[in-house]
Amino acid sequence: MLSVYEGFFSGGARIVHSDVVLGLVEGGQQDHRVLSIHGEVHREATRQRMEDDACYRSLTAAGVGVTSLGRSFPASRDQVGFTGPELADTARATAEADVILSLKEQPLRLLNQAGLPRRPVVVCLHRSDPENQGAALDELKVAIADGTVVACVCCAESTRAAYQAAGVPGELLHVIPNGVDLLRFRPDPAARLAVRAALDIPADAPVVVFAARYDAMKNVPLFLASARAWLAREPRGHVLMCGAGMTRANPGLVADLAAGFGSDPLLTDRLHPLGVRHDMEHLYAAADVVALTSSWGEAAPLCLVEGMMCGAVPVATDVGDSAAIVSGHGFVTPPDPDAIARAWTEAVTARPDLAPALAASRERFSRTRMIAAYAALIDGVHTRATLPPALPEPL
Repeated sequence: MLSVYEGFFSGGARIVHSDVVLGLVEGGQQDHRVLSIHGEVHREATRQRMEDDACYRSLTAAGVGVTSLGRSFPASRDQVGFTGPELADTARATAEADVILSLKEQPLRLLNQAGLPRRPVVVCLHRSDPENQGAALDELKVAIADGTVVACVCCAESTRAAYQAAGVPGELLHVIPNGVDLLRFRPDPAARLAVRAALDIPADAPVVVFAARYDAMKNVPLFLASARAWLAREPRGHVLMCGAGMTRANPGLVADLAAGFGSDPLLTDRLHPLGVRHDMEHLYAAADVVALTSSWGEAAPLCLVEGMMCGAVPVATDVGDSAAIVSGHGFVTPPDPDAIARAWTEAVTARPDLAPALAASRERFSRTRMIAAYAALIDGVHTRATLPPALPEPL
């Protein structure tokens, strides 16, 4: 098996896919390798080197071979096309694989290059806005038309509906919902107290966590407007912001904070931009609410699932499969700051009553269930690829 990544950078899709690879390797029946197009990515005002990435470190620690074409993103002008040496490296990697997994459709611009060994490709789709993916949708359609792409994994029903509406044949689209490691993501009273003590947050103060990269689809201005309204009405409340670009070293976030809290700058004393964290299970356990304010693009937001499994009540805008994930466990809001702030307060109050429902939903969001579904799909693709060609019907 070969997985092809656009790069190693902060984001839920890379976390999920890397966890799938680890799970399949743990099963002992599949050998996996990863090829990354980029060795370094600069986005969300953050320089992200492959070797520093938590997913890279987890994969290599488990014995998964990870190589890179060594590109940087954004690319220099001489990196528009792929070079001979890059295609040779790709050819060697693909020749050793029986099946190729493409993490999202973007790597298909590499896999569609002429002259590469022909292998069945499974594309793992993690968004609900295919038309906003630039040329990637066209690359997907080309790969489907020539028979290279034989299946697409959709992490959400909204993903399947959106790609089918965009022209991808429905029979290629298979929904496998995101799952998480239930041993890692669970309520943890000790971690809850430790995180709060480290951030100087009282043990009984209400806390909202926002786990997102600094990207327009996450609607950070809406989140900050909601945080301002909530912090003003909850004098003991605190807000945690985690993800790439969620630091005061990011000029964009600094400008958003100035615009959002201009007349109430003291409220930001209880707002904690923490950047990229590798202990998200502890931050979720420390929170009462996990918030999502995205406007588009989301499919099955990983932050909602991880937060819920740690005991935080989800409060989300209605984007992708968020409403289905939150149903019975939290609150769906319109994209209105005051409505969102009120829902956060309601979620804090309702947390004890919602705890049994959150606990009962754990099996539904299990990593084990997700990995088993991926394994079955990949095994089926491999079996069909190795079958002898059908004999023609007799005349």
